[in-house]
Amino acid sequence: MEYRLRRHDGEYRWVLDQGVPRFNADGSFAGYIGSGMDVTGRKLAEEALSRVSQRLIEAHEEERRRIARELHDDINQRIGLLAANLDHLKQSLPASAAEFRPEIEKAGKQVAELGRDLQSLSHRLHSSKLELLGLTEAAASFCKECSHLQKVEIDFHAENIPQDLSAEVSLCLYRVLQEALQNATKHSGARHFKVSLTGGTNEIEVTVQDSGIGFELEDAIRGRGLGLSSMQERLKLVNGQLFIESKPQHGTTVQARVPLSPGMQPQQRPDSEYRRSASSG
Repeated sequence: MEYRLRRHDGEYRWVLDQGVPRFNADGSFAGYIGSGMDVTGRKLAEEALSRVSQRLIEAHEEERRRIARELHDDINQRIGLLAANLDHLKQSLPASAAEFRPEIEKAGKQVAELGRDLQSLSHRLHSSKLELLGLTEAAASFCKECSHLQKVEIDFHAENIPQDLSAEVSLCLYRVLQEALQNATKHSGARHFKVSLTGGTNEIEVTVQDSGIGFELEDAIRGRGLGLSSMQERLKLVNGQLFIESKPQHGTTVQARVPLSPGMQPQQRPDSEYRRSASSG
C-alpha cells in the first residue's frame, strides 16, 4: 500500500509499504514482515506528467476546434460555392457544347461529395452538438454517422444521463467513445456493434462491444496501443477508469467509468431512456 508518513523533520513523504504475514510453528499469526520505501520522487514525477498530459490534451482539443472551424467556415463554404458555379456552368452551356454536360455534372457530384466528407470530418474533430445538445445527442449522432461511413450496424442505448454534466466529463466520455468505436470498426472485423451510455447512482459508464476477432491486450498496448493510452490519460483528468476485456476470436468490450460529483444525479424519469439502432441501410 502507499501512504504519507511524516518524517523526523516534519516533512511528509510518500511511502510504498510491502509486507507479508508471518505465522508461528503452530499456525498462529505472528505479525508482518516487510519494508517501506520512499517513493516521493516517483509521485511528484507522476503528478508532473499528469499536468503535462492535461496541457497536451487541452492544446489538442483547441487545435481540433480551430481546424474544425476552418473547415466549416472557410473550406466548406468555398467548396459549396464551387459546386454552385459548376451547376450554373452546366445550365449555361450552349447547345454546341452539350457533350461537356455529363462531365460537368460528374464533377459537380464529386465536389458535393467532397463537401459532405469535409463536413463530416469537421464534426468528428469538434462536435458542436456536444456543446449545444449534450452528451447523449452527440454520442447518438456520432454512432449514426460512423454507421453510415463504415457501412456497419451500431445499436446505441443511453439511459439516466444527467443534464448538468461538466464540459470536461462530457468531452472525455465523447472522445473515449469515438476512439473505442473507431478502433472497433477498423480492427475487429465485425459488422455489428453495441454502444451504451448509462448513468448510475455514483458514476457514468460508456461501453463499446463487438463480437469480432479480439486481441491480446498486452500486444495491443505494445503495438497499436496509442489509442488506449490516450483514453487512459483523458480519464485520469476526471478521475475515471478504463476497463478492457478481449480474447482472440471472442470479441472485445471497452468500458470507461467516470464518477459523478455529489451535485450531479442521474435523471430517473421514465422518458430518460434513449435507444437508437443505426444501420448502413
